[in-house]
Amino acid sequence: MTARAAATAPAARLTGWDSIEFWVGNARAMAGFLANSFGFTITAYAGPETGVADKASYLLEQGDIRVVVTSGLTPESPIWNHVREHGDGAHDLAFLVDDATATFEAAVARGAHPVDEPYERRDEHGVLRLSAVATYGDTKHTFVDRRDYAGYYCPGFQRDGVPEPATGPMVGLTRIDHVVGNVEDGRLGEWVAFYEEVMGFTQLRHFDESQISTEFSALRSTVVTNGRGIVMPLNEPADGKRKSQIQEYIDTYRGPGVQHLAFRTDDIVQAISSLRARGVRFLAANDEYFRDVRERLGFLDLPWDQLQRLGILVDHEPDGHLLQLFTEPITDRPTVFIEIIQRGGARGFGEGNFKALFESIEREQARRGNL
Repeated sequence: MTARAAATAPAARLTGWDSIEFWVGNARAMAGFLANSFGFTITAYAGPETGVADKASYLLEQGDIRVVVTSGLTPESPIWNHVREHGDGAHDLAFLVDDATATFEAAVARGAHPVDEPYERRDEHGVLRLSAVATYGDTKHTFVDRRDYAGYYCPGFQRDGVPEPATGPMVGLTRIDHVVGNVEDGRLGEWVAFYEEVMGFTQLRHFDESQISTEFSALRSTVVTNGRGIVMPLNEPADGKRKSQIQEYIDTYRGPGVQHLAFRTDDIVQAISSLRARGVRFLAANDEYFRDVRERLGFLDLPWDQLQRLGILVDHEPDGHLLQLFTEPITDRPTVFIEIIQRGGARGFGEGNFKALFESIEREQARRGNL
């Protein structure tokens, strides 16, 4: 490994999100849920029928978003062990890169723990080059080099025989906006340093417990980015009167992991209307929130009555506004959930909505007996 290669931070080679892979107990059921509830299309499948003997995977797409759901087929599968420990969860946050080997070598030279040494997957459409390093908990980052591969997604995936598109109103999700991770109390600085010093990301924003708190709980959060479309907030619990939502996640997931995925839309009113019609359940702000936000931000030219009817949260910053809403957890364990976000120029994360969001989460925690 040359000093020159190590000096080229991995972040400089990341060109965007490739995909997010969930390890789940039943891939067919989760794929159907994401298709029927969130409007994804199942576009490819890999499993025993396609030459992949030990697992079943479904590729789902919407806009530029690619999600893979994978389940193991034997008790010896590491996927079974992962699901037994964590429940269904996001295992692989995969990045597009210009060179999977160089990115991996640079990351390892700068201190990353290797998971998958550089390797190739081949078929009649060319060669796909991949490698992977560890990040928080049992999550990994795969580096995907597609320059010499003209096939669909990955060797072993076939487009024939996938389920017909689910019926329901179009949702209109367009891209991954950001992906949020939860880490243990006292380890936020360590993981921020990993992304800055090892991966070469930069710190975008930091929020302490005075900015993100309610009467009962608090958290700290730092947002890191590669400056080229990959944005990753990291959270840790802070001391409060009762259990932080982040600590509930850590306890339930049995360690650090992906808390939520934020999907961008160009029309959140249509998106949330469609998602509600499809049966997706969202966290709810109280009436006081909407009275307050309309008084503070009524100067914004927005469809206020529709936003309140649909429960959509509004925030404003010097560079613009944003609209957002958060689902309930999408699995039986209160872990991963989905955020839907529309940006009207704002580059933040809805700081003005933090209190309302966390109070909504705390109401759900109280119902579970975990607050």
